[in-house]
Amino acid sequence: QVQLVESGGGLVQAGGSLRLSCATSGTTLSSYTMGWFRQAPGKEREFRAAINWSGSPTRYADSVKGRFTISRDNAKNTVYLQMNSLKPEDTAVYYCAAKRKTKGLWGMDYDYWGQGTQVTVSS
Repeated sequence: QVQLVESGGGLVQAGGSLRLSCATSGTTLSSYTMGWFRQAPGKEREFRAAINWSGSPTRYADSVKGRFTISRDNAKNTVYLQMNSLKPEDTAVYYCAAKRKTKGLWGMDYDYWGQGTQVTVSS
């Protein structure tokens, strides 16, 4: 069974940085396309970034391009989201997700989800 566990969230001031990690178990990470999503209170879950099983290509939501970087280390079964120049509107619970690599980089059809990690950006 595939398990995803996020970490690295916390409270940061606007303009600061955080690095989220997503540790996977129960599978071989290289079999999956990985993504990061967020969900703010009262809002729908939103796509942030995705990465191909091999590490390239990647895809980002327009609002995070140039600020966030998704990466992966298949040997460590871990995916990362480096978040720089954080804004108060980035505040949300951030989720890691996995889908079989045959599904490609696009779409929201992820098979597995983590429990989320809270990111709070103060102004």
